[in-house]
Order: sequence, then C-alpha cells, then structure tokens
Amino acid sequence: MSGTYDIRLIAPAGYPNVAESMRRGIERLEAAGHQVTHRHVLERKELRFAGSDAERAADINALADPSQPLPDIALAIRGGYGAHPILPLLDYEGLGARLRGAPVALVGQSDFTALQSALFARSGIVTLGGPMLGGDFGAPQLDSLTWESFWRTLAEPEGLAAWDTPDGDLDVEGTLWGGNLAMLSGLAGSPYLPDIEGGILFVEDVAEPPFRVERMLYHLLHAGVLRRQKALVMGDFTGYRTAEYDNGYDLDTVFARIAEASGVPLVTGLPFGHGPSKFTLPFGAPGRLRVAAGKAAITFTGHPRPKTP
Repeated sequence: MSGTYDIRLIAPAGYPNVAESMRRGIERLEAAGHQVTHRHVLERKELRFAGSDAERAADINALADPSQPLPDIALAIRGGYGAHPILPLLDYEGLGARLRGAPVALVGQSDFTALQSALFARSGIVTLGGPMLGGDFGAPQLDSLTWESFWRTLAEPEGLAAWDTPDGDLDVEGTLWGGNLAMLSGLAGSPYLPDIEGGILFVEDVAEPPFRVERMLYHLLHAGVLRRQKALVMGDFTGYRTAEYDNGYDLDTVFARIAEASGVPLVTGLPFGHGPSKFTLPFGAPGRLRVAAGKAAITFTGHPRPKTP
C-alpha cells in the first residue's frame, strides 16, 4: 500500500443492513492509516434505500461542488438497489467538469455499475469497479486478493488482473468496461449506457439462474452492444439455483451459446463479482487482454489514481 487516503463514504443504493460489517470496514481502513469521513450516510434509511432519491443523488453531486474539497476516494458502502432512480438527478455537467481526469477514485460494484455506466456515458468519468465498505472491507475474513488489488491499482500507473482460464489464445486492446450484467442490460437503449466500440466488456452477477443470464446477454446482443466488443470476459456468477427442467443447461452452456451467437471471443474465470475475491477494474480506461497457455491477464492505464502524501 502506498500513502494514506481521505475516504468519503457514499450511499447511493441500499441502507446498511449489517451494521457490524460497516463498523469492521471502517476499523480496517483506519488501522491502515486512512481517514474515513461522511459516516452519517450509514444512518440514513428510507424503505430499502439509504435515504431518499435526492439524498442519495446528493452524495454524488457533492463531488461537483467547488466549495467542497475532493476526497481521494469516494467509496460506496454497499450495493443492493437504488442507483437507477437517481440517474436523472445527477449533475453530469458539473461532475464531468470537476472529476474528468481528476485524481479521485469513485469505487463500488453491483448496483453501483449503473452509476459507473451513466457517469462515463454522460460525463466521461472513469470509475473503479471494486470493493465496498461493508461486504468487502468489512467481511468477517478480509480477502487478500481483494485488498491487495485495490491498493495496488490506486498506486500503480498500470493496473493488472491475472488469472487461470481454460480458454484459447487472444490478444486484444480496447476500452475496458463492465460490471454487473443486470445493471448493464437494464440500461441498454437508454442515454446511460455508453456507446463503446471495440471494447473489452467484463460482466458478473448474483442469484441469476443460467436462463436469466442468457436472456440478459441476448438483450445486449440484440441491442447491438455485444458485437461491437473485441472480447467478453465472464466474472463470477454466484448464488443461483438450477432446476430439474434445465436438463443439463448450465452457465457453461450459456457462455458457449452466446459466444457462437455473437461471434465475440469469450474468456472465463475472472475473479470479479459478488464472491469474496475480486480484482479492482476500471470502467472506461484503455486496456489490453491477453490469453495464452491457460493464463489470462488484463492490463490497463488511465484509471483514477489519488495523489498520495
């Protein structure tokens, strides 16, 4: 880890349903020497959300306010659901003017993917898909890959994610983007999904059985998104159930069918998603994907890197 950071908590989606994990996350970050501010967002609760739509949008819009100092990191406390309703409430012009190219890392995943997509599409802001306060930094057992990848990504000008894969040789370059499949699929056809040509798209999801995963991927295919990509990288798909009626139809079958239907090279096994181990990856930065001899590696540059003391 290099330097210490001012970490501002943001709560754009669900409220903290496990207070102990939030407390543990803050303690771990503070023990590592970082300052954690805006803890009041942990106290908000309205229906299943961390406050009203206006309050949750204000967490993001505050970053556009020139009267407020920028944090090094704006860290989502958790995902859940809540990003979609606040997308029309964001100050895209102000956020773009202040944050585009700034050394501020907006970090989260799951539902946060919708915000990442909208911020890149409307403001050109590159964000990071990565650990959140409760589920990751506040997990009962802190995952070493998640922790190390996060701090290394913030510190190094070239990021790296490397893993084992059974897939064949590939070497492509393009805009690295992606995150939660349900969020991306749900934004297709809206002004909040960026029009990326020749990109490297990575996706993951949780509690979605194979037929729903395939349906969302076909939505992106029919919407013209998939065929414009140079590669599709599959992260973790966890917490789902299959039924007897599936008759052997599983995720491997889904991936093979989508690869054939789209004609896009598909690479599996990326540690990213709702599992404990996840690389930190940018949404909107230049990247390169290389696969050879059972190994895959994504390298990237141009991601947000907070200045260190």
